Amino acid sequence: MEQYWHWLCSNLVGNPGLLNGLVRKFRTPEAVFSQKKKELLDSFPNCRVLLTRLWESKQSWDFEREAEKMKRKGISFLSCEHPDFPARLRNIPDRPGGIFRKGRLPVDECPSVAIVGARECSVYGRNLALWFSEELAANGVQIVSGMARGVDGYSHRGAFKRQGQTFAVLGGGVDVCYPEENRDIYEGLIKEGGILSESPPGIPPMRHLFPLRNRLISGLSDAVLIIEAKEKSGSLITADFALEQGRDVYAVPGRLGDTLSSGCNSLIRQGAGLALSPEKLLEELHVLPNINRRKEQKNKISLETSENLVYSCLSFQAKNLEEICCQTELPLVEVLHILTSLELRGYIKEVYKNYYTRA
Repeated sequence: MEQYWHWLCSNLVGNPGLLNGLVRKFRTPEAVFSQKKKELLDSFPNCRVLLTRLWESKQSWDFEREAEKMKRKGISFLSCEHPDFPARLRNIPDRPGGIFRKGRLPVDECPSVAIVGARECSVYGRNLALWFSEELAANGVQIVSGMARGVDGYSHRGAFKRQGQTFAVLGGGVDVCYPEENRDIYEGLIKEGGILSESPPGIPPMRHLFPLRNRLISGLSDAVLIIEAKEKSGSLITADFALEQGRDVYAVPGRLGDTLSSGCNSLIRQGAGLALSPEKLLEELHVLPNINRRKEQKNKISLETSENLVYSCLSFQAKNLEEICCQTELPLVEVLHILTSLELRGYIKEVYKNYYTRA
């Protein structure tokens, strides 16, 4: 039966509604494959063009050849009827008929959080994505995202730093790395996590596939965390899917008037959970934080009084040298000396000339 699911999913890319409708009508994908042209086209008259292409695909489809192509690329396929198919995806609206994957699958029994946000994120968004993903991954939470540039990519990187489990859902085939600048993430996911898609190998990322991809990102998660999003963005589409699927949605608040924070602030106004720290999110997920590790991290930051004064006035939002001097009321020369010392010890970062954030 898997081979017929493979055929159906490969030839109805981006049309999960029609795919599920055909299986409901004819009972099995094998029965769909066996239909005569007229019966197939008459089953859904409004989709005759798509169904004509589906029927024509049978003429050149070679089950053994397609299976061998997948094997050569290290890709496997799981239908929605396979026992290893992710349980979280089984009952979502318009569930995929199957998924293609490289690497591992998310573990059904482990908590899972999707972290998504702006592609052109700020330094603030980058640092928050790393902070949340690192802390959640360190406490056994699986991180799901879309491997896009910006927040998505940093979320995967944060999970890698803690040797955590992280998974990407792509808007094209799992053998197509997009964007190319995230090639290192792609290779890391194959080794230490997994790459999933409902599109067959070779399909390039296409605009109309990304919203469908987003429903799988939320579907694979227990909760969705939005970090920086404009008023109209793909991240808010993911949030909508999450609510439709009965998942919890959390958003990180941002500054009023900041374009990249307008979507998150709007979500919070509409009732989304307020994500103030990874610890609070772990509580919401009923995950017991690793207390010993947190104590070690807390003890690590033992600074002199003047150093602590400078460190305390920094956050994940970049702050310039003049602001730091004003807030600490320390001389410029002393502040520069302290900043250099803190940066060398890995407590802070100079993100651009004379602008600093916590590391």
